[in-house]
Amino acid sequence: MSANGPARAGGSAEGALPVAGPAGTRRAGLRLIRRDGRAFTLMIVLNVLAAAAGLVGPWLLGRIVDTVRDGGGVQAVDRLALVIVVCAAAQLLLARYAWYVGHRFGERTLARVREEFVDRALALPAATVERAGTGDLTARGTADVATVARTLRDAAPEVFISVVQAVFLLGAVVVLDPRLGACGAGLLGCLFAARWYLRRAHTAYLAEGAANSALAELLAANAAGARTIEALGLRERRTTASEEAIERCRRTRTRTLFLRSVLFPAVDISFVLPVVGVLLIGGALHGQGAVRLGVVVSAALYLRQVSEPLDKILFWVEQLQSSGAAFARVEGLARAPKSARAAGAAAARVPAPSPAGDPSPVDDRIDVSGVRYAYGGGNGDDGDSGRDRTGAPAGTGTHPGDVLHGVDLTIRPGERIALVGPSGAGKSTLGRLLAGIEAPRTGSVTVGRVPISALPPETLRRQVVLVTQEHHVFLGTVRDNLRIAAPEADDAALRAALAAVGAEWAAELPDGLDTELGAGGHRPDGAQAQQLALARVVLADPHTLILDEATALLDPRTARHTERALAAVLAGRTVIAIAHRLHTAHDADRVAVMEGGRLTELGTHDDLVAADGAYAALWRSWRSRPGERPDAPAAPGADGAP
Repeated sequence: MSANGPARAGGSAEGALPVAGPAGTRRAGLRLIRRDGRAFTLMIVLNVLAAAAGLVGPWLLGRIVDTVRDGGGVQAVDRLALVIVVCAAAQLLLARYAWYVGHRFGERTLARVREEFVDRALALPAATVERAGTGDLTARGTADVATVARTLRDAAPEVFISVVQAVFLLGAVVVLDPRLGACGAGLLGCLFAARWYLRRAHTAYLAEGAANSALAELLAANAAGARTIEALGLRERRTTASEEAIERCRRTRTRTLFLRSVLFPAVDISFVLPVVGVLLIGGALHGQGAVRLGVVVSAALYLRQVSEPLDKILFWVEQLQSSGAAFARVEGLARAPKSARAAGAAAARVPAPSPAGDPSPVDDRIDVSGVRYAYGGGNGDDGDSGRDRTGAPAGTGTHPGDVLHGVDLTIRPGERIALVGPSGAGKSTLGRLLAGIEAPRTGSVTVGRVPISALPPETLRRQVVLVTQEHHVFLGTVRDNLRIAAPEADDAALRAALAAVGAEWAAELPDGLDTELGAGGHRPDGAQAQQLALARVVLADPHTLILDEATALLDPRTARHTERALAAVLAGRTVIAIAHRLHTAHDADRVAVMEGGRLTELGTHDDLVAADGAYAALWRSWRSRPGERPDAPAAPGADGAP
């Protein structure tokens, strides 16, 4: 039912999907914690109890040393040793259960992250995905989500446990003897190293993620366009571009490796210094009788133990930085639909609707008023707050990149209208604006007096659907591919939709609607894939259908058969056909002629032929083509464009 745009030749920063800032990422993290607050609280309590149980062992060991030194008996030592064993077992059980609760919390939270990502990705406007490229979206949905998954499942619970343990251990040393506790200041070197690392790591990992996305997109474009690259002799150029992208990935990866190579040695030294300080200072104080030997032993053990949780924290610092950048990219997706929607409303010069008060079209009439549009600059969907990229206020003047120039058009409910004109006249661009894929730079496109760009995606697709010659067959069965458009449709409705577009081949498949499509199953050819897309349109049941090269991949006989089959389905609907075969224009209620981004003629076929203008010239040229039959009957509006 929808179509992807052509693969881009390379990635660029312009049009990239947004990335959440640190504040937005923190808010998203807190929101996820609140959604499972009971489990998170239980994890905190269990970790605190486990850390408290872990403090008993070193303290009692110091007591044992003092007991032996003071001549205590074996029975006293055995009692203390038994308490150590019990506390160690309690710490093990509490920590194990805390780990279990933490991992379950992480898995549930990860499921929510995945579900939100899928919902947001499906809600993205097609124009946003086309400008950003599929590589960025794919990298966020695979590598970035996987990185977040590892953090939520493994890093977050372990880091939290380690932080609690480290705080308790350092506090225990201070309680034993503040002078020995001062030796813990040696760990500040670890903090300084971590601070140096953290100030640089976030930017470095964002750059690494962006480079990986650009490389993924470039490789996907090379794979998809391999035949074109070979036919046009572009192998060397594309190889050079790929090598440059790989080199950017290598440089960003080397940068993060350098940061780690500085961090870890500095940390190792910081772990040793406090223990050495306790032994030297504690030994001197003990020699003066200022501190008992057991206290020195306990303090040294505590500071030696603190290295373990700190080591875990620093071990996961890289993962936390990487996942922080990944989470910012994943969470940034939430800003794209909202920005596009608000910008679309701004372009139509109306307030952006609130989610709780979405507008509802009052009827099916489509109005285009004073629309101007420029690819790559200054359009309403760029969210520029009322000014185009030239700095001029939105709604005034012209833009050097305009491909539409002040188009005005009203399409009545149930009308069949054909958009015709030479290549590059702006027909497909106007079709994209009518479908809400793009927002105009100035002017407005409304359906039932509501700006099309302000409609939520699910509402928009019930109003207007654009069908092009591009299509996609999803992995899964025939039934799965069709139910994308109508999840509640039964098999009878699915078969009726296939029959409506002339897809008799589906009934001949070995497993019928349960036949798997794609690798390992039935591989639909271009015509069959396009018929599947048209069947999805039938199931979506919109009131307005925009056809842009909708039957271009079908051979003439099959195309005419499909057009006739669609005629019954399209009866009573508004049909806007971007027409190449002018028999479509001949049968339309009205014909809109586009030249140079302007609407130059509008009227019935007979009136425009009689006017002897641009349309009459197109009509005479088309009639003179060998094999064309302008008087042949056709399905109204069911045609494609050049």
